[in-house]
Amino acid sequence: MDHSHDHHGPKSYGRAFAIGIVLNLTFVIVEFFYGKISHSLALVADAGHNLSDVLALALAWGASLLGRTRPTQARTYGMRRSSILASLINAVVLLLVLGAISWEAMQRFNEPSPVAGRTVMWVAALGIVINGATALLFASGRHGDLNVRGAFLHMAADAAVSLGVVITGAAILYTGWQWVDPAVSLVISAVIFFGTWDLLKHSVNLALDAVPEGIQLPSVEAYLLGLPNVVGVHDLHVWGMSTTEAALTAHLVMSIPSGNNELLREIEEGLHRKFGIEHATVQLETGDRESSCQCRLLSLRKA
Repeated sequence: MDHSHDHHGPKSYGRAFAIGIVLNLTFVIVEFFYGKISHSLALVADAGHNLSDVLALALAWGASLLGRTRPTQARTYGMRRSSILASLINAVVLLLVLGAISWEAMQRFNEPSPVAGRTVMWVAALGIVINGATALLFASGRHGDLNVRGAFLHMAADAAVSLGVVITGAAILYTGWQWVDPAVSLVISAVIFFGTWDLLKHSVNLALDAVPEGIQLPSVEAYLLGLPNVVGVHDLHVWGMSTTEAALTAHLVMSIPSGNNELLREIEEGLHRKFGIEHATVQLETGDRESSCQCRLLSLRKA
């Protein structure tokens, strides 16, 4: 049996997280203040969303730090799954914020308030700069780390949302249509909802040890069956240890006895290269195709 582990952790983005949190928290305070004095629900809605971004960045940063803690006798995998909990909490909080914003927007349709369009435009324009700068902090790591990629895409999307709020201010300034403000708030909420629902779905799946997104279990099984002298695979399980790491356990039925460490290293490297699986535990057994089918049937009955 072989326990293959990749101990090369992802690059630390602690400084980027810290700068991003400070920039966005400052902007939340500014945006909320001017949203209130200008009577702009679009600004208040975006401030609520940016506050959730601050929480998301803080949770992601905390989870990345916890994920680097060493395994103990009580927690043999360390605290890698904290990143899954962080993403799940972030998704739930986002949905609660969106519910409050949508309710207020519906109230505004019945009781519209005058909105200072020029103020909305200037504050939202600042948001484009803040969110864009924060996104750039994570740009270099967006291709190699799913957490960093998520932070980059989230902040880039926020810059686009701020652009939408600028357009809202311009529309109110030049047309006087006050209903545009709650209407855009609902549109912003809807756009964020779809992204949040996707985050919630994947977070719940990871929390329930589902196969991580991007890994196809039949492809993994086909790869293992294609290895030399492998005639069967059973008790194959793949799950997420964190939002960035996947683990695998499997029993391989060999046509001839094998204690070949080269084969185990080949399996480890192949799983990492083809599927991004960082932790693999493989047990080699001796048998033939018939015993392999019996093992597979037994495995299905256990499941």
